[in-house]
Amino acid sequence: MIILPAIDIIDRKPVRLYQGDYAQKEIVGSSVMELAKNFEQSGAEYIHLVDLDGAKEGKRVNHEIILETAHALDVPVEVGGGIRTMAQIESYLENGIDRVILGTSAMEDPQLLQDALRRYGERIAVGIDCRDGLVYGRGWLEASELHYITFAKQLEEMGVQTVIVTDISKDGTLSGPNTDMLAALKEQSGMRIIASGGIRRIEDIAALKQLGLYGAITGKAMYHGTLDLKAAISLCREE
Repeated sequence: MIILPAIDIIDRKPVRLYQGDYAQKEIVGSSVMELAKNFEQSGAEYIHLVDLDGAKEGKRVNHEIILETAHALDVPVEVGGGIRTMAQIESYLENGIDRVILGTSAMEDPQLLQDALRRYGERIAVGIDCRDGLVYGRGWLEASELHYITFAKQLEEMGVQTVIVTDISKDGTLSGPNTDMLAALKEQSGMRIIASGGIRRIEDIAALKQLGLYGAITGKAMYHGTLDLKAAISLCREE
């Protein structure tokens, strides 16, 4: 399993939200690039960047700082937030981003997802953001009537290889990941699953590793000092 340190971005600044609430934001560093370089130096194999302004507005907003950061790193970067057109997908994947994460657009525009998969294959991931089992879109602001496992099966049939699964009610709470939800998905899917939301301490990483997941995203736990990134990476590399 790999650890993907997360940097969420609002107005070019690195922030953390509580349960996806834009009104409850906390600035967590002086710059996105500085944080990303620190994560790379700590041994991170992949960096997870989210354009939160973009997710809310439905278009790329912080793409300049995202591309600048990716160009300054030697490790791969994945990006989500506000990616709703093929042109936006191209502008990231042709300019130094290794993987893009489609969220709302994967739900609302399956044709775009299909076209993106045909062109870029495994470089297209999909975010499954849910609360009480139902998938949310538009920066976690709108609920659907779609169950997360149903959605995941649809994605797998389309050829999606990697999903980022977030329990919104856990995000930024440091209350532990929703292992039951992740285990249920792992049982019914052959996709690579990246867990996100709720991670607090090294025991949470061990529990996710035990499930046989592909990756785990952590943000607040690192910023609040309840999880040591180097220790988490070291644990994941153990046989």
